[in-house]
Amino acid sequence: MRQHLLNETTADIYRRSVTEGVDRVAAKLATTERPHTGISVDELAPVINGIDLDAPLGDSSAALAELEDVYLRDAVYFHHPRYLGHLNCPVVIPAVVGEAVMAAVNSSLDTWDQSIGGTLIERRLIDWTTRRIGLGEKADGIFTSGGSQSNFHALLLARDEACRIVMKRAMGAGIGLTKAELLPKLRIFTSEASHFSVQKSAAMLGLGYEAVISVPVDRNRRMDTSVLALELENCAAEGLFPMAVVATAGTTDFGSIDPLPEIARLTAEHSAWMHVDAAYGCGLLVSPTRRHLLDGIEHADSVTVDYHKSFFQPVSSSAMLVRDRDTLKHATYHADYLNPRRMAEERIPNQVDKSIQTTRRFDALKLWMTLRIMGADGIGSLFDEVIDLAAAGYGVITADPRFEVVVEPQISTLVFRFLPGDDVPAELLDEAQLHARKALFASGEAVVAGTKVDGKQYLKFTLLNPQTTTADIAAVLDLLAAHAEQFLGESLAVHH
Repeated sequence: MRQHLLNETTADIYRRSVTEGVDRVAAKLATTERPHTGISVDELAPVINGIDLDAPLGDSSAALAELEDVYLRDAVYFHHPRYLGHLNCPVVIPAVVGEAVMAAVNSSLDTWDQSIGGTLIERRLIDWTTRRIGLGEKADGIFTSGGSQSNFHALLLARDEACRIVMKRAMGAGIGLTKAELLPKLRIFTSEASHFSVQKSAAMLGLGYEAVISVPVDRNRRMDTSVLALELENCAAEGLFPMAVVATAGTTDFGSIDPLPEIARLTAEHSAWMHVDAAYGCGLLVSPTRRHLLDGIEHADSVTVDYHKSFFQPVSSSAMLVRDRDTLKHATYHADYLNPRRMAEERIPNQVDKSIQTTRRFDALKLWMTLRIMGADGIGSLFDEVIDLAAAGYGVITADPRFEVVVEPQISTLVFRFLPGDDVPAELLDEAQLHARKALFASGEAVVAGTKVDGKQYLKFTLLNPQTTTADIAAVLDLLAAHAEQFLGESLAVHH
């Protein structure tokens, strides 16, 4: 079995095996005609469940051939121009090269003695990102597994920073206040269009879902700051404490960017932590033409970025950045066997001191390779292309009498609805949207997403592929309309 260990004696086996795997994937990419095959759970599950994992094949060629049948053939391929579903981007080749290197070397980014150069590369990229944001000289951060973890980490810091400040003030006033007494009084404010991870984070932080105050959005699906101002005032009047305001720079459904300058003013006025969830909109940091859309983000106390969305990186690649590196100490724990306190005193850079993870992949290498080969403007220009595409797609949908679109996109998502000319019951119309999406997915011809707006079912294009064209958008609209019309025709016939 030692021939399967990657070391100096097996370098040739490694080269042959990986090359064969790459060849298979390359062949699939070159011949993929649809985003996926349309296979169902009931069809694929018995095949995978029927494999005896206690009977190894013993040969990488045989295993790869089997993988063709259980994964590669039926995988959803995000590089296809008619994948218009979730926030999954096609990936750039330099990042894939970085992924291959990091998997083989297998550095763990928790301590210096496990990563060395990896630690310094990650730190350099964090500094690069904080400068792009404009967070200042004391800024720092850490790579994470994704936006949900980044948001959770940021709110953990916000919670403990709020506790530190409020308890210090209480002590100065001669009032003894414990953390347990304070936690039920903390509140988080975020728009009704923000990511669900804000609510989940509140629950995991011991605050409960009720600690999150949902702020309505305006007609452009941006946080209504006039309501936010009132909610912050009500919070103080009720003897509660505004722990944090979470602004979103690129909401999942609409790509809308909250009014960051005004939110920054309000958070400063009420001594609240300002977190900006820019998981989606972070690509604007490198846009040659649209960086101004993020104006105000430089006032944030923390920021979430997902490089695996608008920087075209493979999953996972995210980061949580903070204005003041001292706040990262809220998540620091010194273990004698891993990162004893003396290492900090000796200025040994252990990234675990900043992270809520211990063992952690060297995901930063993918972004490093991308920047060293393509450059920031290269990444940004790709993101600009999909934003231009969304604007053109908005024109296509608004000109099509079969559909209505909710809002003109700020970034690259389009939320729309099939509307037949005839008078159709609201419930049946909702079912038509759901059916059209499901039928389209089952056909394998395209993938679109769905959501609810004001209680009604809508369809959604998430555009992150520069290869997608307005012709693709028009073709998918035709497919959706055909599925919806067929469903309504059959349903209305039954009702009559």
